[in-house]
Amino acid sequence: MHALTVGFDLDMTLVDSRPGIAATYRALTAQTGVPVDADAAVSRLGPPLRTEIARWFPPEQVDAAVRAYRELYPAYAITPTVPLPGAPAAIEAVRERGGRVLVVTSKLGRLARLHLDHLGLVVDEVAGDLFAEEKATALRAYGATHYVGDHVADMVAAGAAEVPGIGVATGPCPPDALWAAGAALVLDDLTGFPAALDGTIRLALEQ
Repeated sequence: MHALTVGFDLDMTLVDSRPGIAATYRALTAQTGVPVDADAAVSRLGPPLRTEIARWFPPEQVDAAVRAYRELYPAYAITPTVPLPGAPAAIEAVRERGGRVLVVTSKLGRLARLHLDHLGLVVDEVAGDLFAEEKATALRAYGATHYVGDHVADMVAAGAAEVPGIGVATGPCPPDALWAAGAALVLDDLTGFPAALDGTIRLALEQ
């Protein structure tokens, strides 16, 4: 068995970033004059930023809007973001078992780091700007043994990396969708993660 290395998604897996992201979209609307329904946008977090921006801006403005959003992000999104239930304990559970912790996210790595540093969530590696199967490249590169996420695309990533995908129903995807996407296990939230992790470790040792 490989050394324990657990990858986590960020938004709606480790942190509830909806208030900060909504504030950033509202600031983007104020700056550009293009109306963005911030509440609708944060109801479907997971895919890359460009996907959401393209819903609101004409194609020739998408690149500039993405840049503007990312420039606004540190001032508006970091402070309102809070850890989701069980997130600090989930990270600690990996460390207590001698493991390493990765964050693999569609968010830019430098912005993900701002969240982690602000909340005092210490991880070993951050890989950003990746979605769905793209995340598998980072999971393989860092030797991940598990991947934890709230989105069906995270379960796709785990499958592509050939590691167990642990779904958490704290984001936009209901449990049945996570199961259908290939989750090995689905939890209500991360409070159940330490026990689930022990179960997957025992299962791997028995194989």
